[in-house]
Parts: sequence; C-alpha cells; structure tokens
Amino acid sequence: MFKSEYLNRVYAGVEARNPGEKEFLQAVYEVLESLEPVVEANPRLEQNGILERIVEPERQIFFRVPWVDDEGKVHVNRGFRVQFNSAIGPYKGGIRLHPSVNASVIKFLGFEQIFKNSLTSLPIGGGKGGSDFDPKGKSDMEVMRFCQSFMTELSKHIGADTDVPAGDIGTGAREIGYMYGQYKRLRNEFTGVLTGKGLTYGGSLARTEATGFGLCYFVEEMLNCMKNDSFKGKTVVISGSGNVAIYANQKATELGGKVVAMSDSNGYIVDKNGINLDVVKQIKEVERGRIKEYVNRVSGAEYHEGCSGIWTVKCDIALPCATQNEINEDSAKALIANGVMAVGEGANMPSTPEAVAAFQSAGVLFAPAKAANAGGVATSALEMSQNSMRYSWTFEEVDAKLKGIMVNIFHNAYNAAEKYGKKDNLVAGANIAGFEKVAEAMLAQGVAY
Repeated sequence: MFKSEYLNRVYAGVEARNPGEKEFLQAVYEVLESLEPVVEANPRLEQNGILERIVEPERQIFFRVPWVDDEGKVHVNRGFRVQFNSAIGPYKGGIRLHPSVNASVIKFLGFEQIFKNSLTSLPIGGGKGGSDFDPKGKSDMEVMRFCQSFMTELSKHIGADTDVPAGDIGTGAREIGYMYGQYKRLRNEFTGVLTGKGLTYGGSLARTEATGFGLCYFVEEMLNCMKNDSFKGKTVVISGSGNVAIYANQKATELGGKVVAMSDSNGYIVDKNGINLDVVKQIKEVERGRIKEYVNRVSGAEYHEGCSGIWTVKCDIALPCATQNEINEDSAKALIANGVMAVGEGANMPSTPEAVAAFQSAGVLFAPAKAANAGGVATSALEMSQNSMRYSWTFEEVDAKLKGIMVNIFHNAYNAAEKYGKKDNLVAGANIAGFEKVAEAMLAQGVAY
C-alpha cells in the first residue's frame, strides 16, 4: 500500500464504500499513488479532507431507460450520470453506450475526467454518463427511441451551466442529434447543453478529429522534448477503428508515421504498406461494418481474429485507442521486445498497472490517457465557448487552439513530475498537475463544498 497513513485511510474508505468496483478502485489507486509527495508537502490537504471529498462523487444518478423496438417489444436498460466534481466548472464528460457500462466503469471514467479536464486549463469539472444499451445492430428508429427515453430523464439533471455531456463509445453524431432534439423539446430552449453536435446546430469544426489529433500532438511533443525525435519515419500500431483511432491514424500519417495495424472488437488487420485510411473510413463510418472487410478491398493485407494479438505487431509507436485495460503485462512485454519506443493512450485507461510499470521500467516513453486523450474534451469546451458567444471558429483556428492546449498539457505534466522528484514520469506528472488546480479551488470554496 502507500507510505502515507492518510492515503491508506482514504483508499480503505473507498474500498469499503465501493466493493467490487474494480475499474473505479484501479483509477483511484493509481491517482493516490502519484499524489504521495504532494500530500507530504501540503498538510492542508489532510486538514481539509480534500482527498476524502475528491474520491466521492458529488452526485450519482442511476435510472431506468425503457424503449420499444421495431417489433413493438419493450426493453429496459439502465442509465447513469455521475457528477463527480464541479470545483473548477460545470460537469463535463461523455455518454458511453455499451453493454459493459456499469456503475464502476462510469465512476472510473468520471473520476479520471476531473483531472483530464483540469489539465486542459479550461473551466470544466468532471462527470460521466452512459447506459448498457448497445446501438450496434439497432435501426435508426430504435436508437432514436432509446435516446429520447434516455434524455427524458437525463434532461432533469443537466444544463449549459450545470452539466454538459458529450459523445463517447457508442455515442456518435446520430445519438447526440437525437438526444439534443429531445432535450430541446422538453426544455424549450436552444442552448449548448451537449457537445459533439452537428455543424448545422451548434457543433464545432475539428471536434470529430480532436481526440485523435490531440493524442498525436501530445505524443509528438513528448518525443521532441524527451527524445529529440518525432513521428517521422516511425511505424505505428493503433488499436480500435472508431473515431479516436481513425483520426489518430490520419494525424500520425500527416506527421510522417506509417500506421500498419488497426482493430475492432472482433480482430485486427495488418497492412505492411500502411493502412489505407479511406477504406477504413468507408467501412466503419459509412457502412458501420467490421474491420475484417478491409482485407477484401486491399491486396496484401492480413486479418487476425482476436484483439490482443495486435500488440505483437512490430512498431516504434503504439497508440491504444479501443477500451480500458486492453494492454496487459504480457502485451506490454511483447511491445517492448519488439522495440517500441513510445506509447500514447488514446482510450481511457487502456493499460493495466502492470503494463504501465513494464513500460516505465523499460524506459519506454509513456503518455497517460488523462493527459494524452484530453483533446476531445478540450475541443468540447471550445464548442461550449462558441455556443455561449453564438459564434464559430474556423477548422484551422480550433485545430491551432487544440495543438496549443495539448503542448501545454505535456509541459504541465512534465514540469509537475520534475517538481516532485518524479522526473520523466508523465503518469505522476499528469495526476499531480490536474489535482493541484482542483484542490486549490476546493480549498478556496470551503469545507461545505
């Protein structure tokens, strides 16, 4: 456990209150572990119960979501919204629609979101939501009926200055559109309550690309600062083939890398000539198909069943962009054995603690999710700003702001790690830099907060 008695006491309390919630407990442990030198240097944190308060959500909303399929059958899913911390701004975090969604997953994501949002330097707090509904295989009308039912309850708890949800796994432009339409109908107001909206009704240019682009901007700055290197000439493996993975592929390629592998939940493709991104976009964004279709359209490409094998593909840079805990210790060791020099997390917590330790022990540059994938929420906050101003920036303006934010996040994390004797440890640096801003705000607002 921890050297600090205070940290041990806090974590024991979290375990007692949240039994069996392994994803949430993993996220809390990883953050507390990083904060040990901060707690030692700042006794006010214990005196004011900052850690006890920051690990407990301000509000948890769980609700049923009944909806009717195209055959007239009634289904009931479970909806979640965890409003974790609003010390520096309104709650901000995505809505995940996936069968794996449960209280633990949503709480882990909401907890991580506190620090990720803080790192952007923008005034947004941490929250997360979702449902165990699976949009895959559902008709547009079924998805619409689900989204309307989901928003009927959620609308009571969100607002442009209270809680601003966005998309996440399973929640794309279609789902955001249906949810926004229902919110507007119920509340009789046109407001920036959701981000990731379509461009015709308040969305921001570059939002679709933001998480993937931001990941590569962070990794590029990490390579430049810590290795005097770049993406140029590097072989890249990217897990996933959703929004984050697709645009990470695009930006990595623009920066001079060659992406040779991508995946989905069934398996992965390898194309040693470099993935043809236009084909992937057609399959995944237009046809909503499976990645294995790629080998029927591009000669020389290979398809392999199962997801974990993608980490045995030789590469210089690995960008896990699929889901939590997809890289375990064995996968990390396979990457290390094949000479990987940098790992950048595009998904939320895609590496297990054992995998992270393996990367760090081997001297692999490691960009943790809460810092490296903050580009999406940063651009969502820029969308909020544009909505408030009733104005829109060009793609180039938003992209330039995004790049500046990601470069700044890297240096904040890098400098915080060095300040507390953890030089080059960006996991600790990101946790510390994100935490300090929120802690100062909580101290300033009093114990009643």
